[in-house]
Amino acid sequence: MTESVQSLFADDAWLPGGWRRNVLLEWDAAGILTAVTPDSTAPAGVTRAAGPVVPGMPNLHSHAFQRAMAGLTEYRANATDTFWSWRDLMYRFAARISPEGLAAIAQWLYIEMLKAGYTSVCEFHYVHHAPDGSRYASPAELAARVVDAAKTSGIGMTMLPVLYQYSGFGALSPREDQRRFINTPERLLDLLDGLRMARPEDASLRYGVAPHSLRAVSGDSLRALLGGLDAMSPGAPVHIHIAEQTAEVDACLETEGARPVQWLLDRFDVDSRWCLVHATHVDAAETIELAQRGAVAGLCLTTEANLGDGIFPAQEYLEAGGRFGIGSDSHIGVDWRSELRLLEYGQRLSRRQRNVLASADATHVADRLFGAALEGGARATGRAVGALQAGHRADWLVLDANHASIAEHAPDAWLSGVVFCEHGETPVRDVFAGGDKVVDNRRHRDEERAWSQYRVALAELLK
Repeated sequence: MTESVQSLFADDAWLPGGWRRNVLLEWDAAGILTAVTPDSTAPAGVTRAAGPVVPGMPNLHSHAFQRAMAGLTEYRANATDTFWSWRDLMYRFAARISPEGLAAIAQWLYIEMLKAGYTSVCEFHYVHHAPDGSRYASPAELAARVVDAAKTSGIGMTMLPVLYQYSGFGALSPREDQRRFINTPERLLDLLDGLRMARPEDASLRYGVAPHSLRAVSGDSLRALLGGLDAMSPGAPVHIHIAEQTAEVDACLETEGARPVQWLLDRFDVDSRWCLVHATHVDAAETIELAQRGAVAGLCLTTEANLGDGIFPAQEYLEAGGRFGIGSDSHIGVDWRSELRLLEYGQRLSRRQRNVLASADATHVADRLFGAALEGGARATGRAVGALQAGHRADWLVLDANHASIAEHAPDAWLSGVVFCEHGETPVRDVFAGGDKVVDNRRHRDEERAWSQYRVALAELLK
């Protein structure tokens, strides 16, 4: 091994195919794995992991600023409180965010993600402008703050600036409280281009775009956005909110004559670069076609439950070969274990069965969902992450072998304990991102400073 190569020895590690023994991980100065060798002998002087090692989880959907709202909307705003009344409260909150406040909130959130075991995040970023709707001197001012917060924390990022034009289907004029979000395709692409020039892509940073939703863009503006993106970065990720609410499905049927997912599939080349966030209300035909296209369903179970969205047809989708990943979205919770647990539990409650999302080839639900979320989440990031193999970013978690959820268990029960048991503190002990140990014994290296700055930002927002 040369001096530029670093290494870690794990008694047990989750590799493509499952658990392996005596695994030597080696990575270079750029934070990329150069070799992953099972059945090794520990070289002299190489650090040994403090417990079983698993890949870091990608978080495929985040609105960073909403972290500061968590817990503040849990009261009845009107007689029929829904997603739409929650959205009104969220807009009022978004109107108060400053660049400095956003930076502090994002920094603290990304530290929380890392401590939970998320090592990558797709940031669906739509607060672009000053509170009065005017453009900052640098149009990418707020997006750059978020990118920098990710760099500082150590989490890998896919930055997805959001195109938002309209308040509803039929190109309805935007509402006054949406003024900080509004762009044309041309302006959004200019913002993205400036951001890419100032903060170029590397192993930890990728760019794409996010048309907010079909109600917020038109077919023509979506084509213009995708054309501009392909001229700039062919094959870059595309994420979109879709079919989250039944009211959205009804409005799309009324104005466009088709359900939203079907409308998109019929008119655009939806393939593996696409992530359809939520896709909660898909019918049987949409479920099968979405799976066949190779796109990723972006499931955000804690947020979807918090907002009363509904339950995604996960069993049918997985049986059709569909890919999915998970996201913490509004950050009412920041824990991939909770997302996977709720994915299975939603199916159990609706079907009154157990172990619904197991399969003939994967009888342990947690193992199947963990592997699928790694693969789908990595695809949604557009980056080589989510697996312990050469050429991928050196992102992994070290589990606490003495944790009550896994102690004395056989390896084939470890992930079941991690996902489905809730005993005390997190079983995620250490976290490596890009080969850098950013969390050591459940403490992030920059935790105190970031927490202090977050408290200041929160106090200012809540005046």
